Amino acid sequence: MKSKLKYILSGVIIILACYFFIFAILEKKDGDQDYRNLFYRSYRIFFPEIPVNMDFAGEKVPLDIYYVRESLEREIIANTYMHSSSIMMFKRAYRWFPQIEPILKKNNIPDDFKYLALAESNLTNAVSPAGAEGFWQFIKPTGKKYGLEITEEVDERYNVEKATQAACLYFQEAYELYKNWTLVAASFNRGFDGVSNALENQKVTNYYDLFLVDETARYVYRILAFKQIYNHPVKYGFYLREKDLYPQIPTYTMTIDSAINDLPDFAIKMKVNYRVLRELNPWLKRYTLPRNPNKVYSIKLPKEGFLKYDLLMHTMPESETFFHDTLKINQVY
Repeated sequence: MKSKLKYILSGVIIILACYFFIFAILEKKDGDQDYRNLFYRSYRIFFPEIPVNMDFAGEKVPLDIYYVRESLEREIIANTYMHSSSIMMFKRAYRWFPQIEPILKKNNIPDDFKYLALAESNLTNAVSPAGAEGFWQFIKPTGKKYGLEITEEVDERYNVEKATQAACLYFQEAYELYKNWTLVAASFNRGFDGVSNALENQKVTNYYDLFLVDETARYVYRILAFKQIYNHPVKYGFYLREKDLYPQIPTYTMTIDSAINDLPDFAIKMKVNYRVLRELNPWLKRYTLPRNPNKVYSIKLPKEGFLKYDLLMHTMPESETFFHDTLKINQVY
């Protein structure tokens, strides 16, 4: 009897174990399916809008040609879905474009050339493997050619105003050569010889007719994509408010006509630290600033209190409208 009971209990235990095992598998399967169903219901990727008409510096982009349209599509898709990089583009542009735009205007350079700085560096003081540096990515010989001081202690490729002025001098010279702003933009990436030789060898006169190495072939289209997304952020899924962006830092300028032998000490005397000094004056490269008898330097310092985030944000507009777009968020929900 005990033996029989033992077998019955063993059987019951085995049946219950099988039941719970099967139940666990089904529950796991159902859980996975629910998860997948939620993914299918929630996750969407849409093809971004491609403009019907577009221009660069007033020059028409021939989007009726298939390879021109496809090249622009590639860059718009890439930058629409490169979310972190594109968000940083908006944030930095709000701070730096107001400094770049007046210099372009003063030099009669079309406003669209500000997007070259985005294409070159995304408005960071980047350093390329080839030694190009700063917002405009000048290499040393080119920077010096257009008037930038580049030494161990001073590198004006990192001075946004002076580097932008140098870029304008390049654009003016290139326009004298090409009489076409799109070719001017392409040459900033490829150089005069690269663009001129390609035009001559391929017997064409238009950027959009050129067959170029991938970097230069994509360059102008990348600029166009930045222009399109920057001016129509909501169309590409970027809902940004003014308060989400980087405001300009209120500064004043100190003129320096003598050597500074200890920049960290100088910063402390100015009631800041060396980091702040370098943040606002990235063209300073060492701990000293030698005297240059032929030059007067201008050092930026923050106005009192404006290192504090809360006070800095009070300089932002009070409007909650979206950046460079009139579409409001409640229109899409």
